[in-house]
Amino acid sequence: MTADLILASRSPRRRRLLAHLGIAFRVVVPTVEEDAAPPTPGRPEELAEALALAKAEAVAAQERKGIVIAADTIVVDGEAILGKPADGSEAGAMLRRLRGRTHRVITALAVVDAAGGRKAVSHVVTAVRMRPYSDEEIAAYVARGEPLDKAGAYAIQDEQFRPVASYDGCYCNVVGLPLRALLTLLRRAGLDITPDSLEKLPSECGECPIVVE
Repeated sequence: MTADLILASRSPRRRRLLAHLGIAFRVVVPTVEEDAAPPTPGRPEELAEALALAKAEAVAAQERKGIVIAADTIVVDGEAILGKPADGSEAGAMLRRLRGRTHRVITALAVVDAAGGRKAVSHVVTAVRMRPYSDEEIAAYVARGEPLDKAGAYAIQDEQFRPVASYDGCYCNVVGLPLRALLTLLRRAGLDITPDSLEKLPSECGECPIVVE
């Protein structure tokens, strides 16, 4: 891979996931606000894709060369879109709302060729069922400050709280970067993805579906 690969994200979780592929990249934090794109009623996928693309295009305009990757993750419970909680009180309310029920996690991906202007967007959906954790467990999790930078106020990978009972779909999507779908978009951008990259995918990505639109 000869192109300069840029991850447009401040998320340490996305950085760690991308590093699994063994591909050299650098990080440029986008200046786009989370609410930069207006929500589209009934189409949370479009909201996530608009936000991901806005982040990628902002960094592409700044850098002017290279392949820019951006992502945006939202939690959807029924018709409600749950983003990152504003404070501990909102985090607790989100966790109580999700407790013992199934919701959807949508991560949108955008890949933009900063020099040529080509762009590709996709999204991946995972159904997540939460376990019936207690109010005391919620309070302890919120007290650690963990929920505030996470859509839906939780991390599937948290070893202490362990909020998720089961999931159907891509685990990495729930963490914030569905790697198999990303590899598909990078191929579409013209990057030569070697078999070594596929072999370095985390084991949880073994059965992840690929959704490219």
